[in-house]
Amino acid sequence: MKLATFNINGIKARAEALPAWLAQAAPDVVCLQEIKSVDEAFPRGDFEALGYRVETHGQKGFNGVAILSKLPLSDVRRGLPGDDADEQARWIEAVVDAGRPVRVCGLYLPNGNPAPGPKYDYKLAWMTRMEARVRELLAGEEHFVCLGDYNVIPQGVDAAKPEAWVTDALFLPASREAFRRMANLGLTDAVGVRMPGPGVYTFWDYQAGAWERNNGIRIDHVMCSPQAADRLEDVGIDKAARGGEKPSDHVPVWVRLVA
Repeated sequence: MKLATFNINGIKARAEALPAWLAQAAPDVVCLQEIKSVDEAFPRGDFEALGYRVETHGQKGFNGVAILSKLPLSDVRRGLPGDDADEQARWIEAVVDAGRPVRVCGLYLPNGNPAPGPKYDYKLAWMTRMEARVRELLAGEEHFVCLGDYNVIPQGVDAAKPEAWVTDALFLPASREAFRRMANLGLTDAVGVRMPGPGVYTFWDYQAGAWERNNGIRIDHVMCSPQAADRLEDVGIDKAARGGEKPSDHVPVWVRLVA
């Protein structure tokens, strides 16, 4: 079972690049971030034609997450629990019903800049809510994977130039501490374990020749529950996607689990 995450930075902008990657990489399930589309406008037919079931949690012009799955899905949930007033579309989860079921939680964690400020307060509060959801899933001993754009650089090794990020919300101590708290609950950072840095990145800014200079950061993560980690077979980053036509500034990250 191949599970992937891909921040596409706009479904309209990636109308050609995303289907091309899906055809080449053939993930069974992919969690998308920043679809930047309401549910009704998402071009679901394009992906249904490729054999994917489409579940979206959209928002006009901003954010938005989705799950595309070639395998049966159940218990689809939209929105991170813990704040009924939160209108930002950043969390979607579902159980993949194939072999031993696995719950996939697709997330687009808040950026948090500028920090300090209300956007950073929202980021940390969101991470606290996510930690609560992870604790709940762990208590149920589910096989689950939380994958997506975490907007957190876990360690200095995860940035080509860590000194450039010291005042950024992605690298502030409180952000990294919140990430470690979740990991220390028993989650496995699949890429961090199987592909230790330096030089392992998932995002290159569009500005200042970041891609050409390999000035990247690792902020897209696949965090596996103990049960899912036991099934971990392979891990990869499709770096070549960043050099394609009209690319996202992120690249796909994937894991393969034993069914």
